[in-house]
Amino acid sequence: MFASTLISPKTALPDDLFGAIADLKRELNAVILAHYYQDADIQDIADYLGDSLALSQQAAKTDADVIVFAGVHFMAETAKILNPNKLVLLPDLAAGCSLADSCPPDEFAAFRAKYPDHLVISYINCTAAIKAMSDIICTSANAVKIVQQIPADQPIIFAPDRNLGKYVMAQTGRDMVLWQGSCMVHETFSEKKLVQLQIQYPDAEAIAHPECEPSILRHANYIGSTTALLNYIQHSQSQSFIVATEPGIIHQMEKAAPHKRFIPSPPLSNCACNECPHMRLNTLEKLYLCMKHRTPEITLPDAVQQAALKPMQRMLAMSA
Repeated sequence: MFASTLISPKTALPDDLFGAIADLKRELNAVILAHYYQDADIQDIADYLGDSLALSQQAAKTDADVIVFAGVHFMAETAKILNPNKLVLLPDLAAGCSLADSCPPDEFAAFRAKYPDHLVISYINCTAAIKAMSDIICTSANAVKIVQQIPADQPIIFAPDRNLGKYVMAQTGRDMVLWQGSCMVHETFSEKKLVQLQIQYPDAEAIAHPECEPSILRHANYIGSTTALLNYIQHSQSQSFIVATEPGIIHQMEKAAPHKRFIPSPPLSNCACNECPHMRLNTLEKLYLCMKHRTPEITLPDAVQQAALKPMQRMLAMSA
């Protein structure tokens, strides 16, 4: 759990936040990286927008002095791991991740010790401490590709997302030991309501992120990472899509295919539970303030940072 960044009532904010942020970018030689699940305003102001893999790749090659990561804590940690000498800022330190939180480092260390001959492949949605205990990192975009490159006789631990792990097992035919973590957002979707939408919109294709539960994935016409879903809707002949992932991506889908219809897959309850509450902690105001004051800064112990870098580098090499 991280302390939230609060905006003081006395803090003076400029009338033109977009212009002020642009000025600060030039002053700091900063780059803004944003995930697709951020609010639309942040998506629109970002220099680079993407999913975890694309943002990791961009973070690895940026020549900016300052990286402002509009995402969640593990993403900013990833940028710091790949850029140990750069200033990495996160608009709100409380922007955590339910999936990352579901894998405490001490418990995972004990779990790993039970399987000493297993290779550890960890989904990038984990803390730097878990990355440091891993052999290879993967993303939802490259998990299948990475597992396919591992020799068939090499046993594997896959952490922390059990749903992505099950999907990878189904795609590769590999048996893996799974850590039982999950994403609160991707486990809220209602199978019953999804089927009802498919009946209501018979021409709509259901598309889903592999972090969703198997009961949702079995109804999907297409399963892929956030970027893969965005690419798919642009090339599909369908004019309507039921989208089973965090609805922040719909902003980009509507920009990429304005003539098509995008229907958010509903959660079990009537709340907005399929919106990630952590991602939504970042706001344009907090983004401005973190750049103005150069805080909150992401820092990591040197030993953790160095240990976590190796599996990250292996991922980038294997996903090239």
